[in-house]
Amino acid sequence: MFQYIVRRLLWTIPVLLAIMTATFILAHAIPGGPFDFRGEKQLPESIRKNLERKYQLDKPVYVQLGKWIWDALRLDLGPSYTSRAQTVNDILKRTFPISFQLGILALLLALCIGIPMGTIAAVKQNTVVDYGATFVAILGVSIPNVVLGPLLIWIFALKLGWFPAARWGTDYTQLVLGFFPPITSAKFWLHAILPAFTLGTAYSASIARLTRASLLQVIREEYMRTAYAKGLHSRRVIILHGLRNSLIPVATVLGPMFAAVVTGSMVVEQIFGIPGMGRYFVTSVTNRDYPLVMGATLVYSLLLVFANLLVDISYAWLDPRIRYD
Repeated sequence: MFQYIVRRLLWTIPVLLAIMTATFILAHAIPGGPFDFRGEKQLPESIRKNLERKYQLDKPVYVQLGKWIWDALRLDLGPSYTSRAQTVNDILKRTFPISFQLGILALLLALCIGIPMGTIAAVKQNTVVDYGATFVAILGVSIPNVVLGPLLIWIFALKLGWFPAARWGTDYTQLVLGFFPPITSAKFWLHAILPAFTLGTAYSASIARLTRASLLQVIREEYMRTAYAKGLHSRRVIILHGLRNSLIPVATVLGPMFAAVVTGSMVVEQIFGIPGMGRYFVTSVTNRDYPLVMGATLVYSLLLVFANLLVDISYAWLDPRIRYD
């Protein structure tokens, strides 16, 4: 296992270099530049050239790429073209923990709802409970965040007044160790519930459908019938023998889902006015802020690579027959 982990970590180096190169080329292939403003905001030609010279945009693309990779290896992601008083490191340090907290809460919510709902639906197959759980799962997948978010704000924030309508319950200056939220803060949880529920609903529905389908296959296996024949309680058979094996397909999708939850929070962050990384990523693409686009993409890529590695490691725990030698 240790050799496998080391081998996978070494493979991340060429993968990340390929992603960084492709992202750099695609970002520079978009027509226009970061200082090509139109209308009243258009800069004089001399100022535009001076800015391009300052940020070395007048050099060949391969020179810019080599410099960016070298700086990134030294954990220096460069200045932001649009937020000129800040570097990309400053922006990511301030916004990434908030996006990460929202993503983790949404994923935990999806697991806590999806796995029990899928398990109950499989055990109660072709009953009212099964049909009800399936209906709720399909409903959860069908409602997009852009509809569910404003609907929750209207009901629980504006009509009932139970939760705040926008913003996040903490900022980067209040984080424990610069990363973790103050979990005893009621303000943090009140602000987090609606966005986490909005983001996690669709994923909980997907996990429920996957858990139900996988568990239905496992229930029909010979070892499950043997466990029942031994007189074991049905709840123990389902949880200890059935559910653990049926979670392998669920674990397979958790890697991409983890990255998608963290990176896919852009819409939710916009709806709830959360100062996370997603909002900066969207504006950086439209403003041709190359360093910020590259920095955010690099963070997303690292998340995806390590999430997939954790999923592969979890296979050995879920099914001891799996070996990585």
